[in-house]
Amino acid sequence: MRQELLQVFHRRHACHLFHADHPLPRDDLDYILEAGRLSPSSFGLEQWKFLVLTGTEDKRRLQTACFDQPQVGTASAVVVILARIADLAPDSDYVRRVLMREYPGELYASALANYRGFHGATDVVAWSVTQCHIAAANMMTAAAAIGVDSCAIGGFVPAQVRAQLGIRPEHYEVALILPLGYCAQAGGEKQRLPLQELVEYR
Repeated sequence: MRQELLQVFHRRHACHLFHADHPLPRDDLDYILEAGRLSPSSFGLEQWKFLVLTGTEDKRRLQTACFDQPQVGTASAVVVILARIADLAPDSDYVRRVLMREYPGELYASALANYRGFHGATDVVAWSVTQCHIAAANMMTAAAAIGVDSCAIGGFVPAQVRAQLGIRPEHYEVALILPLGYCAQAGGEKQRLPLQELVEYR
């Protein structure tokens, strides 16, 4: 199992051009989205929302907002990962509902008080975006495991993406754009720094 998982990580690479005429089966797309849904999140708040674009014109317009990167327009499907903002206010119905689920009964009051203090001391937008990146990483790994290619797109104009999708900035921040499909170019050899250069044991 260890080697199989590492092989998935070795296989995954950033695809910069997809086969535009190769559709992604709905079952595969649902599997990838489910990997995102099941991802861990701080306080269990599931800070993400996934918008899935499959229409040709929608993807082309989104490509324009992503500095015209061709992987956006040629992908079979593009998942726009949105980071919650307004929903994360301590007194929101969303926070109360989720915290009651995560911290039932007598645990709820102290959990809410703890979260209220955290929320007041935190850059909530940046925190929410980083939580969404956890889901994105799991989705890319799940995609690679079933032979679907991906590319994490962090280069985009948020205001243009929000305008295209009708997203209110006080409600959501655009965390990441994730094109999915089948790569039209072979992936090169995996290039990573050696573990001993990255890890320090103390």
